[in-house]
Amino acid sequence: MIAGAARADPGYGVPAEVALLERALAWTGPRLAEVGPDDLSLPTPCPAWDLAALLAHMEDALDAFAEAAAGFVVPLASARLPEHPVARVPVLHAKACALLGSWSRPTLPRVRTGSHWIEAPVLVATAALEVTVHGWDVAAALARGAGENRPPPLPEALAGALLRVAVTTVGPRSRGARFAPAVPPPLDASYGERLLAYLGRPPLGC
Repeated sequence: MIAGAARADPGYGVPAEVALLERALAWTGPRLAEVGPDDLSLPTPCPAWDLAALLAHMEDALDAFAEAAAGFVVPLASARLPEHPVARVPVLHAKACALLGSWSRPTLPRVRTGSHWIEAPVLVATAALEVTVHGWDVAAALARGAGENRPPPLPEALAGALLRVAVTTVGPRSRGARFAPAVPPPLDASYGERLLAYLGRPPLGC
């Protein structure tokens, strides 16, 4: 768990999804802590982004998901690239803590995103999915920069829960804009490999 993050209170909000978000943040936090100034130009599994651009996107996403706890969020536009991206890593940690705290309190049952409404549990589960997968993207970029063939695997229990989220929230309309086309997983694929393959990432490396 990211230091200082509030624990999910099962009496409030959307407890199962908040607990999932907490697990996602706990896994991604150490990946972010490994980012250094020399890593920012590394390519990521998102072809259009280097690591600096990915961090900018992650910060924008954390802002949007935290804002959604109040019941309304403006859809993300293009990510803003800060002048000193690596200096934003501690800020990402702080915003991750704030995000968990926002959703650990009582929330509205639905959230308005632009002209659409989304159920709060779905939005929180989607936040957990995005946090985890982009955490893996960071790990994949760092592994490539270190000359390693494979980034750390996703925890199986977390990946299994997020795979169920992905198959219900990532459809054809999400491909191209948010996620690449799915790729075939290995026959004996783990939950983590299946999740990454479903979201268009090569499951066995970067």
